[in-house]
Amino acid sequence: MNVLDLLRAAVANTFRSKLRTTLTVIAIFIGAFTITLTSAIGTGVSNYIDSQVSSIGDDGVLVVTKAVDGSSTDSGPAEYDPEASGQSVDRGPASFAYLSESDVDAIEQTDGIRSLRPAVALAPKYAEYRDEGKYVVPLTGNAGELDADLASGEQLDDETDRNQVMLPTDHLENLGLGSASAAVGKELTFAVDDYQGEEHTLTATVVGVQNESLFGAGAGANAALTDAMQAAQETGKPDSIATSYASVTATLDPGASATTVKQTLADDGFTGQTIEDQLGQFQTVIGGIVGVLNAFAVIALVAAGFGIINTLLMSVQERTREIGLMKAMGMGGGKVYTLFSLEAVFIGFLGSAIGALAAILLGTAISNVLADTLLQDLPGLQIMQFAPGSVATIILVVMFIAFLAGTLPARRAARQNPIEALRYE
Repeated sequence: MNVLDLLRAAVANTFRSKLRTTLTVIAIFIGAFTITLTSAIGTGVSNYIDSQVSSIGDDGVLVVTKAVDGSSTDSGPAEYDPEASGQSVDRGPASFAYLSESDVDAIEQTDGIRSLRPAVALAPKYAEYRDEGKYVVPLTGNAGELDADLASGEQLDDETDRNQVMLPTDHLENLGLGSASAAVGKELTFAVDDYQGEEHTLTATVVGVQNESLFGAGAGANAALTDAMQAAQETGKPDSIATSYASVTATLDPGASATTVKQTLADDGFTGQTIEDQLGQFQTVIGGIVGVLNAFAVIALVAAGFGIINTLLMSVQERTREIGLMKAMGMGGGKVYTLFSLEAVFIGFLGSAIGALAAILLGTAISNVLADTLLQDLPGLQIMQFAPGSVATIILVVMFIAFLAGTLPARRAARQNPIEALRYE
């Protein structure tokens, strides 16, 4: 018998005991189905994060914060140091320290950094368009440093002295701005209180409307609006209150190595992170969740492996005389071993292929429904994406597991003594 004949015989023998084979295939199906779905979730989320990073388009930006010594977390609060530039603030499992003006100056002198803008906390009371109503609109300062995923309009311009604002799509209806294209060019009025409780108003032009993304759903202000609102907020601020910042955004010199700059900042007691670094934390969490789900699928595959062993061992026992006859007619032990190994591999292929196909059909349908309902505010996010290479790898891995599971029954069949096998009742 050649390889093709062995394969045909293996496929035919697999269906001799339909119930037993079906139960084994179902066990493999469950494992392959689960792994295919979890792999697709990991691929979908990772691709979405990558697309968000690429839409920003500027990898020469670092968010710099004050490094915090966490050595005192187990022994209570750290001793107050009046000479320290910024005291740390404990937030349960996380801590941070504010940056002082001297810290900002030190960061600005770091080799490789071209310009610096401190992160300013803007606190507008409300925003309104004409007399359409007053609404609370969170506003992010210096948002022009990042390229937004635009639904309409253009990016914020930090070089202009005109106040500009960018709104997310879900703010338009309440503010009475109409569609995304209709909102561009209209003026909003922002109100903010100073240190004395006096209200100041500022006007800003809507230059763009952005799709909601991982970077927040609030509005963004360009440098001019940021500076104007900060000045209004700090009107009447006592001289005794020192200015501090949670972070600063550093723009690197062309050709400067982000890794080198981050190391220099670390040596000086600061932490620098790129957008990729920050989103990498999301990917780590997603990877951990997918890994746990895959572990459950592997358990199902291990159980399926024992099912293959049981199926083929019973098959060997039932076909003892047949094996003896094949060997008596000249079939060697190697071909007998190959025959039963092919049966195991075929069972693995059957279960994994059906499981993967079912996962693709069901997962695609669920992903499309979610994209049109729960995830409609995150355009471009397909929660499950099935990469052909990943699906093929899963099928091959399951077939290999099936081959390993079939090794014991195949060896037992190959070692059968033809004379004793022919006498078997």
